[in-house]
Amino acid sequence: MSSPTPNYYATLGLDRRCTFDQIRAAYRLLAKQYHPDLNGGSDASVAFTQGLNAAYSVLEDPERRKSYDAECDSVENKARSTQTVRPGKKEKNLAQDVLLRPDEFLRGARLEVRVKDPANPEGSEIYPLVMPPETAPGSRFKVPRSGIFEGGYVTVRVKPSPDPRFKVRGFDLRCDFKVSLERATQGGTEMIRGLSGHLRMQIPAHIGRGTVLRIPSEGLPRPRGGRGDLLVRITYRPAIHITRSLGR
Repeated sequence: MSSPTPNYYATLGLDRRCTFDQIRAAYRLLAKQYHPDLNGGSDASVAFTQGLNAAYSVLEDPERRKSYDAECDSVENKARSTQTVRPGKKEKNLAQDVLLRPDEFLRGARLEVRVKDPANPEGSEIYPLVMPPETAPGSRFKVPRSGIFEGGYVTVRVKPSPDPRFKVRGFDLRCDFKVSLERATQGGTEMIRGLSGHLRMQIPAHIGRGTVLRIPSEGLPRPRGGRGDLLVRITYRPAIHITRSLGR
């Protein structure tokens, strides 16, 4: 293939065993959450929405989904065929990173660890992994293996995935917020959507373009408790006034 096969299931935050109802529910939730109109029309939200629509158009159609799954299997089989496995060599301990959306660190997530090991004659290994709420980025979870690999572990490290609304900086989140020229001049209160829901943000009068406002404890969870901050960069929404000409 000329380009890597996109992981449409990961785009929707689902695994390959998901039902059509789960696909539809995930799509509706994410389409509403990341709609460009609700995210200042950012390039990231537009790109994410385009990828989301592409994923849904394939997975909601039974025939297209079947063809897509077959293509993914072919890519995985080709990758396995290029691996060199020493006879009798069994690696009991494995490690893998997984990317999660920022909100999943806050509310928790249910994951499925699937191991396809050429050294395992019993085929794929599937283990559930429940990531609790308030999990910090970089946390590691040891998932015990079974069967001939009993005594070994799969170490899963969780990392933040790219997000159309927020940029992750350590445990802080950064985002842009557009205000009208009137609000920038007079100041006042605006509502902004964070990980925990809608937040009130006080805009000082005569705020400058590019000014960063800090909302404490609205970032990602920290390893020893508490959360990072939400850093909001102020941008201006252009004001356009059209008047009727008095001349002929």
